[in-house]
Amino acid sequence: MTSNNTLHDSLGRQLAYLRISLTDQCNFRCTYCMPARVFNNGHPYIPRADYLSFNQLARLVRVLAGMGVRKIRLTGGEPLMRKGVEQLVGTLIPIAGIDEVTMTTNGYMLVQQAEALKRAGLSRLNVSLDSLDPEVFREMNGGRAELEAVLGGIEAAEAAGFESIKINTVIKRGVNDHGIVDLAMYFRKRGLTVRFIEYMDTGTVTDWHIDQVVTTDEMIAMVNESAPIEPLPLERDDDVARRYRFVDGMGEVGFITSVSNPFCESCTRLRLTADGKLFTCLFGVVGHDLRKQLLEGATDGDIVDFINKVWRRRSDRYSEVRSQINIPLKKVEMNRVGG
Repeated sequence: MTSNNTLHDSLGRQLAYLRISLTDQCNFRCTYCMPARVFNNGHPYIPRADYLSFNQLARLVRVLAGMGVRKIRLTGGEPLMRKGVEQLVGTLIPIAGIDEVTMTTNGYMLVQQAEALKRAGLSRLNVSLDSLDPEVFREMNGGRAELEAVLGGIEAAEAAGFESIKINTVIKRGVNDHGIVDLAMYFRKRGLTVRFIEYMDTGTVTDWHIDQVVTTDEMIAMVNESAPIEPLPLERDDDVARRYRFVDGMGEVGFITSVSNPFCESCTRLRLTADGKLFTCLFGVVGHDLRKQLLEGATDGDIVDFINKVWRRRSDRYSEVRSQINIPLKKVEMNRVGG
């Protein structure tokens, strides 16, 4: 297998980042991802027998590292619901060419698992937390968890010595937007960065409407009024968060502008579901079956050829053309491809 570090799609975007969804199941029922009215006991989740094994995932990461992938993020669903995830982390960290392995979690299980993840080599975490108001938090997670459980998980991660812990907050107008400043101030005092995310129309079951979106400009104004902030340069060209630092030098805050100012033109992400489907966009419609290739005995070279074809044909830019789409699309649900 030859290394190919210049794999570009049809719009010139280079493959550099793989997001692996370890499971489509979650212990929360967040309204913007897995509303309880849909994701109930009768929902047809991916059969566990169809999950890619950790060995298969490690093999795919080694192949993709030779194709230019440098960053891996483990997602879900809730990735910590996949048993033995620390073993996978320990396998992925040393793979040549991979600069960074990170995880996004709802934080609920970190009290039990933070130390094992850190020992395995994971150093960066993103924890989803949508409100510091216990009632709002419980409403947004579908009544599945109390605020103190997630705050305890964040404390456990801090105690375990993670180098970077970022807080991801999805903002819905009229639901949790009144808590933006409280979140920013609370976590900057703890030395952690909150990244406020514009509410996106992922999947097909969340009843999303543009009126529910609080734009980044609105959020910046709210934070700036309480404590002045100023913009920072991007750390990397493909970063999706607009970074700001507090003028008093105490902390940062970030904003992800996926609705008001889409960043499709710099998207370098490939997404892999738990059952081995490749998606080239968070808003993708069709998955490309990589598991089938593995079951049929594909060589590493075969896998390279398969991924090459998928990526080179990629033309996704849903967020940029959202307003031009006049018919509803049967988009993949976010719990399958990782938000």
